[in-house]
Amino acid sequence: MHSKEYALIVAGGKGTRIKSKVPKQFLELHGKPVLLHTLETFYRYSDSITVVLVLPEDDFAVWADICKKYNFTKPVILQGGGETRFQSVKNGLSKIEGPGLVAIHDGVRPLVSEDIIGASFRLAAVHQSAVAAVRLKESIRITDQDNTKAVDRSRFRLIQTPQTFSIDLIKQAYQLKEDATMTDDASVVERLGHTISLFEGSYENIKITTPEDLIVAEALLKST
Repeated sequence: MHSKEYALIVAGGKGTRIKSKVPKQFLELHGKPVLLHTLETFYRYSDSITVVLVLPEDDFAVWADICKKYNFTKPVILQGGGETRFQSVKNGLSKIEGPGLVAIHDGVRPLVSEDIIGASFRLAAVHQSAVAAVRLKESIRITDQDNTKAVDRSRFRLIQTPQTFSIDLIKQAYQLKEDATMTDDASVVERLGHTISLFEGSYENIKITTPEDLIVAEALLKST
């Protein structure tokens, strides 16, 4: 039986590292806001997906203006964010009722593909979790205050979103007490004792964090 599919889009960035007064999710990329690219990809994947968008409540009016300006009429459930990403995801999950699967995704990863979204849902339907990841391209070293040491990069992965889970599992995980080691949804679920399933993400699925990320994303969009 096909599980009901949700997307929980977390977009609470302030634009600090990108050196912008405009939150990075609202910066223009290839003619429209970063966040709009992200949402449109999820709706291209499926018209029947239910989208929960977590934003700071102060940005609700900004989002309404964007929808009007760009004629975006798809149904979106708005939820106010929290002080941390953990709290924002927990708030977003409160808008989801009943069983199914939820893909939790950074609002500032606008180049996620429909194929990656679909793969995450298919894998999570089998294993209860599916986390996008890519192999490292460069050599890495571990350091302390005095020394550095080369490590085998083949043993490591860079973690992306979407991170997709059965709703029962992820809701149970977010009842845990928050701490600083819970840096993403996979680490929260892992703390509960569940084994995380990884699948191949994409090097194009970049997160808009610094100014050069916008330049790369613009170039990638122009090349398609």
